[in-house]
Amino acid sequence: MNFTRWSARLPGTQRRAAARGTEGAVPAARGEYGPRPDHPADAAADVPALEDFTVREIVGRLPGLVALVYGPEHRIAYVNDAYAAAFGPRPAGATVADTCPEAEELGLLPLLDQVLRSGKPRTVKSRRTQDGGSYTVTCLPVESPRLADGGVLVHAADVTDHAEAAERLRASERRHRETAVTLQRSLLPQELEQPDDLRIAATYQPGGTDAAVGGDWYDVITLGAGRTALVIGDVMGRGVRAAAVMGQLRTAVRAYARLDLPPHEVLQLLDGLAAEIDASQIATCVYAVHDPNEGKLVYASAGHLPILVRDEDGTVRRAEDPTGPPLGTGGWLHTSGTIALPPGSTAVLYTDGLVERRREDIDEGVAALERALSGATGTPQVVCDRLLRSLGVTAEHDDDVAVLVLQHPARTGADAELFHNAALELLGGVEAAPRARAFASGVLASWRFPVELRDLGVLATSELVANSLQHGTPPMRLRLRRTDRRLIIEVTDGDDHLPRRRRAETEDEAGRGISIIATIASSWGSRRTPGGGKAVWCEFALPDAP
Repeated sequence: MNFTRWSARLPGTQRRAAARGTEGAVPAARGEYGPRPDHPADAAADVPALEDFTVREIVGRLPGLVALVYGPEHRIAYVNDAYAAAFGPRPAGATVADTCPEAEELGLLPLLDQVLRSGKPRTVKSRRTQDGGSYTVTCLPVESPRLADGGVLVHAADVTDHAEAAERLRASERRHRETAVTLQRSLLPQELEQPDDLRIAATYQPGGTDAAVGGDWYDVITLGAGRTALVIGDVMGRGVRAAAVMGQLRTAVRAYARLDLPPHEVLQLLDGLAAEIDASQIATCVYAVHDPNEGKLVYASAGHLPILVRDEDGTVRRAEDPTGPPLGTGGWLHTSGTIALPPGSTAVLYTDGLVERRREDIDEGVAALERALSGATGTPQVVCDRLLRSLGVTAEHDDDVAVLVLQHPARTGADAELFHNAALELLGGVEAAPRARAFASGVLASWRFPVELRDLGVLATSELVANSLQHGTPPMRLRLRRTDRRLIIEVTDGDDHLPRRRRAETEDEAGRGISIIATIASSWGSRRTPGGGKAVWCEFALPDAP
């Protein structure tokens, strides 16, 4: 760059034709500044021009910090008053490396080499010095007959106020994000429930530091009688508002799950609630129920991505329709679907942050997850970690990610001996109750339960069967199930009226059965079964069970 031409283009200067040859004056560039056509030529003599001022006078009064260095060693030719006021005077002829510590702090030495070598200007933005100042520095190449090896003009603008304002804004954003992340994490399960028949792990990772936290959530809910509800969802939008809506939806899901409704009915209730909470906040959700007696997941989806199941041989299956629109849209009747979950299989529920990428179809992301899942073995937590790594999710990922992994372990040997099932079809009639008691007594004895627990189990069986015989309709069935932690007794029949516990008066001849069950059992409950009918169950904790 020609230093004369650079100085002639300084903004804010005025110019007029002047006599040339003045000592120290900068000659005008030829043909650059002629009389303007809209001004008389004789008026030009009254207009001040750049040629009237010396370079030192102009540069010395600039508010910016200016220094001129020359040669491969970057020796100092000149610094203006602003530069000297900011960093102190600099002796002419000294090298920048020896006398300008600010150049090291601002990282200017490599920049000076680049400009001198390439002949092209370079700029670094908002570099900080040890005294706390921030500067944006531009280095311009200088050509002059007196600088055989070339020179560099250094111009530094003090942007400390701007940098501090930007830092305050970033700090405010960090605090806002930390508040949202704290709220988000506090609303997620602090410890996942671990059912008897499943092994479960979950991972939540908020988006990178430049992204506001979203509304991803998951939950595991024990329903009783060995059944487990699993849910994962994603509230659209970001920030504290999305996290707050997520917390309300998660709380509602837990409340609806306690009603032990089919998955599609839970989503139907949740859909109406989502619209009431905030019509502008749309959410997707999958709600699934695992029944160990059925060996499958019954699920319903509200606009969410499909559940993936990996079989023991590595084959990955995708849960297909039914999928309804997201929660909060209304006007849709959700339906339930099923997908097999045999022993040895692994199921994955996830949010779109795991598979969605810019400029890439989301189906490609789901396909990539299927490939990653086919080779992912180990504990549920190991599978979670491997899926995140395989999909390239790091701490800088630009979206929230939630992953819920559940395994139905294939038990063998001594572990398998802790899990047993026994069932009896009840035909009705006066002989049904004695047959049920005899069956329960024999089964519980074969499972080597203590006498006290055996007696309680037989009593509970008798009361449940008697309740079904009195208030239910065929077909009736008794099922006993033992896990490593509990004994489960369940009776199903064809009537869909659920029993409720009530206070029986002294003269009442009936109404005490459910009260007896509630008194002797660890827990009890009832639910309607698909296709009509109901199931009434109770549980007993096993001695020394975890």
